[in-house]
Amino acid sequence: MRKITFGGANSLDNYLARPDHAVDWLLWCDEAHAYMAEYWKTIDTILMGRKTYEVALKQGQGGGDFQGMSTYVFSRTLNAGSDKGVTIVSADAAEFVRDLKKQPGKDICLMGGGELAKSLFEADLIDEIGFNIHPVLLGSGIPLFHPMSRQIDLELRECKTFKNGCVLVTYRVKH
Repeated sequence: MRKITFGGANSLDNYLARPDHAVDWLLWCDEAHAYMAEYWKTIDTILMGRKTYEVALKQGQGGGDFQGMSTYVFSRTLNAGSDKGVTIVSADAAEFVRDLKKQPGKDICLMGGGELAKSLFEADLIDEIGFNIHPVLLGSGIPLFHPMSRQIDLELRECKTFKNGCVLVTYRVKH
């Protein structure tokens, strides 16, 4: 069965972006670039919520600009179908993703904010989390995790310090 990884970059106080969605605080480095280049080889599917998709569009990144990837955007307000290289899904996210995991292919990346992640954590569908933790306290912003109905236990897989002070952590979700 395919693995789903929830990951990205976050501040030490667990925000993905400033309240206005700005990510001007991110510290990119060659080490993070090399890690991501290897990671992208392991996936062929991207999942994101509507808000992440809309932020990507505003930043000129377009939600479907991931060459060779199937991209699914989950929304209760956008019309189901295809839009700019992505498939808009209005069906129940957990049910859709459960079926998607059973299909042949590479692993799956859950990208962006925590609302979709919350629903997939609660459905026990996320297998791994990985974050590049940046040495900054934003104080407020878009939260990485939202309140959940239960505890999620994790097992450390990797912890790596980058020269720029960021820390990469990956955890396996204990099902």
